[in-house]
Amino acid sequence: MRVLFATSEVFPLIKTGGLADVSGSLPTALQNLGVDIRILMPGYPAVLNKLTNLQAIATFDNLPVIHNAALMMGTIAETQVKVMVIKSAHLYEREGGPYADANGLEWLDNPVRFGILSKVAAILSGPNSPITDWQPDIVHCNDWQTGLTPAYMKLVEHSQAKSIISLHNMAFQGCYAPGWLSTLALPSTNFTIEGFEYHGQLSFLKAGIFYANAVTTVSPSYAKEIQTAAFGFGLEGLLSKRGNEIKGILNGIETDEWNPEADPHLVKNYSATTLAGKKLVKAALQEKLGLHIDASAPLLGVVSRLTHQKGLDMLVPILQKLVDAGCQLALLGSGESALENAFRTLAVSNPTKVNVTIGYNEPLSHQIMAGCDMFIMPSRFEPCGLNQLYGLAYGTPPIVNATGGLADSVVDTNIITFKNKTANGFVMSEASPTSLLSCIKQALNVFNNDANAWKQIQKNGMTQNLSWDKSALEYLAVYQTLNKSA
Repeated sequence: MRVLFATSEVFPLIKTGGLADVSGSLPTALQNLGVDIRILMPGYPAVLNKLTNLQAIATFDNLPVIHNAALMMGTIAETQVKVMVIKSAHLYEREGGPYADANGLEWLDNPVRFGILSKVAAILSGPNSPITDWQPDIVHCNDWQTGLTPAYMKLVEHSQAKSIISLHNMAFQGCYAPGWLSTLALPSTNFTIEGFEYHGQLSFLKAGIFYANAVTTVSPSYAKEIQTAAFGFGLEGLLSKRGNEIKGILNGIETDEWNPEADPHLVKNYSATTLAGKKLVKAALQEKLGLHIDASAPLLGVVSRLTHQKGLDMLVPILQKLVDAGCQLALLGSGESALENAFRTLAVSNPTKVNVTIGYNEPLSHQIMAGCDMFIMPSRFEPCGLNQLYGLAYGTPPIVNATGGLADSVVDTNIITFKNKTANGFVMSEASPTSLLSCIKQALNVFNNDANAWKQIQKNGMTQNLSWDKSALEYLAVYQTLNKSA
């Protein structure tokens, strides 16, 4: 089976969030199952620099706006997955990130940049593809950046391939002024409710959901949640129409990248049977961050975007109480300036108990995940979440809100779940500071008073199969079902 996996970011080539992790891991797992898969993505400078054996394989004519572009192909050295890259200096080779400039301002031509990505994916699946020796059976799109692909495939390119769109986060929909329709050479007759019109705007994501042959999302709970007003972000009506078709598949994690037994970022590797090594990692983390080195002080960890979605504003008003009760905090992240400043202020007030690192630091994220005693992730909504899975793998029980993938992966510790050895973390009763404080106190009660019970909770998480193997088989089943319906 041939699969074209269209996405806007792929780890380890370029990353802004969880989409990159999925786009790096899932194609690798599918390739290991015998799928002939190729990734398609924009030719950002970092991507052009990191791919091996990069060479031109085709050219495109008559593209919207830019007219011509080269298609190159190389491989990701670590996985040998093939990556096809759209090379357009005008669109993609610039300073800044995939979606915004160095100052964080969104590129004004993003509709063209990702419209072209969608268009090229559609061309490669249709009769006008410049590649004659490889055509996909399935085009797998991801989030709004490739949302126009199913529309182009059906309405313009008359592709025989089947399309699937995976929804990683409904909060980002790619909505733009209707003037972009003609720029992107989309048929105006489909700018309706039964098409890609959304409140007078062109919606990339709605186009994907409406025209794709299949819709998946990144956890079973999120598949249900997005059909409600609370989580559907205005598209719950359309999603409800497709409700029975939407398949929720929980993400896995890259176990080569996230494995405490082999993690190169740790001073000591450890496993479920050698948990003593985790204490050395904790001491090293405390020393590195200038925290008081104390094995008995509960060390709370946060690695996150600092946004309303992630719920960390709920930690701010209760953190001093936790510190006064003996806790420490190691936080890594960036986002809303008000939240950044609130945590910085708490760090200044508690220099040996609270450390805040603003920014992104891959080694430190591994060290926090391994060195902390519990991981705080009180998201208001979380399509899947990966950090709680890393916490489970590293014996750092997550403290989470009961939403999306958090609800699907973290089992609250109570008498029943502890007895049947499924308890692997602690789940809040609601999204509020009071509930977060209560949940952390519940975890602290076990951590401080019952070392054997705490070790059992750690082991329950660490011995789960968190790899992509199971998820990849579920995606493969979706592909096979689509192929049968051809």
